[in-house]
Amino acid sequence: MVASSSTGTSVMEIFRAMFLLLLVASFNVVGAQRGAGQPGMPATGPAAAAGPVAGVGAVGGVLDVTKYGAVGDEKTDMTAALVKAWGEACASTSAVTIVVPTGTFLCGRTDLKGPCKAPQITFQVQGTIKAPADISGDTWFLFDNVNNLNINGGGTFDGQGPTVWKSKKSVAVTLRFNYVSNALVQGITSKDSKNFHFIIIGGSNLTFSQVTITAAGDSPNTDGIHMGRASQISILDSSIGTGDDCISVGDGISGLTVTNVTCGPGHGIAIGSLGMYPNESPVKGIHVKNCTLTNTLNGLRIKSWPDREVCDASDIHFDDIIMNNVSFPIIIDQDYCPWNTCNTTGPSKVTISDVSFTNIQGTSGTPEIIHLNCSSLHPCQNVQLSNIDVKSTCGPATSVCVNVKPTISGNIPPGC
Repeated sequence: MVASSSTGTSVMEIFRAMFLLLLVASFNVVGAQRGAGQPGMPATGPAAAAGPVAGVGAVGGVLDVTKYGAVGDEKTDMTAALVKAWGEACASTSAVTIVVPTGTFLCGRTDLKGPCKAPQITFQVQGTIKAPADISGDTWFLFDNVNNLNINGGGTFDGQGPTVWKSKKSVAVTLRFNYVSNALVQGITSKDSKNFHFIIIGGSNLTFSQVTITAAGDSPNTDGIHMGRASQISILDSSIGTGDDCISVGDGISGLTVTNVTCGPGHGIAIGSLGMYPNESPVKGIHVKNCTLTNTLNGLRIKSWPDREVCDASDIHFDDIIMNNVSFPIIIDQDYCPWNTCNTTGPSKVTISDVSFTNIQGTSGTPEIIHLNCSSLHPCQNVQLSNIDVKSTCGPATSVCVNVKPTISGNIPPGC
């Protein structure tokens, strides 16, 4: 999406906001169903494996999808084979590995659901899993209510995004993790997602390590990793380049660590937008360190809606960040309004506190290196700026601070 300023918007942001509205609505429905003892997110058609399968009697080991009828010829649909393998793995009473070997396997919408009897399930993708041109619904692969899940193998999920990016016929997320806990996603590639690459909703203790996420810089809504209502998330030693946010953080995230991640192209690393929906949960304990952003629209951004709902964001820290040609490096925007139709007569009701930007260096394509626009109702509290050495390639570097009195140490661009 192209913006004329750090708070600018576009048609793509409208589409993105509409998708996030549907996402939150889906999350609320799932949460209500779980609270009522229902399984949540019902299976879609035959391509869904829900929980342990009675009478299967798997005893662990390795389950190769080709033994269930999958063929790596780019043409044969392996959905049914994978679902059957998952059913046996889920029913196992010992650890089990599902293997997708080398080759290119066509696979449609697939729901892989728990709870499972197996103490651990590993989904090992050695080859390429290719999406069909169009997928109904908002998800390609769903992992739901699974504990102790590993996804590895060095393979690729190819979302075939270019087939729908212009038409917007499909909004399928490549991998969705609903209420997944104790998971390690390591050494895989997500390529050309139709929509977001990964979404995490609920759950705890998920680690993404040595992951590669890639899509064209002008691809719409292809966020790398989006998350909400989850805790203890780690994103480590990974490369993310998309047409939207490399990492986006929704409400209810507690304990996020992002370390040694390269981001770009894309829209940077974003907290929010917050304060759009009722009953949003606080965001706290965010630590982003030793990351490099290259040719991104935004760098490090916290954003909230004006005059909408209450939320709280605190204990957010960005340390030792390198920026290469980042248009808007450091942003707090509490007048975020992608539709340009929201109520801007009142200030944001979101409180932001205990935020630090430390040892940020590099270059920017615009003069305004720091843009902190906080709420007049709840001015940002305890914001620290330390050693901000980002040079503008088009004039003297500046900074703007509204409704915030940051603590400054070391050099920062003048203005705050």
